[in-house]
Amino acid sequence: MRRSRLLPLGVALVLLAGCVSFKAGREFPSPEPSLILAGKTGKADLRRVFGEPYEVGLDSGDPTWTWFYGRTGGGEDRSKSLTVRFNPDGTVKSYSFSSNFPEDMQRFR
Repeated sequence: MRRSRLLPLGVALVLLAGCVSFKAGREFPSPEPSLILAGKTGKADLRRVFGEPYEVGLDSGDPTWTWFYGRTGGGEDRSKSLTVRFNPDGTVKSYSFSSNFPEDMQRFR
């Protein structure tokens, strides 16, 4: 008898877990290609547009900043990431942006 009561509860918990949403990082606007210019755009410019970076680090000795946002729920997984490498003078050396948000997928194809 006790097992028959636990089965519906277990099924309900599994179904509920599929409906839970999860977010990581902080939302930030997707960049326009003309917004980030190598050798010209500086750290203050990037903070003004994207806010504080989610992560900082080094890439081949160059300082890097990363903005990241991801969410899952309702059967969808969406994420986007912007990573910027800096020159010694604090201007952009290079950057990469990737996203699987539908509006970005359409815009960058």
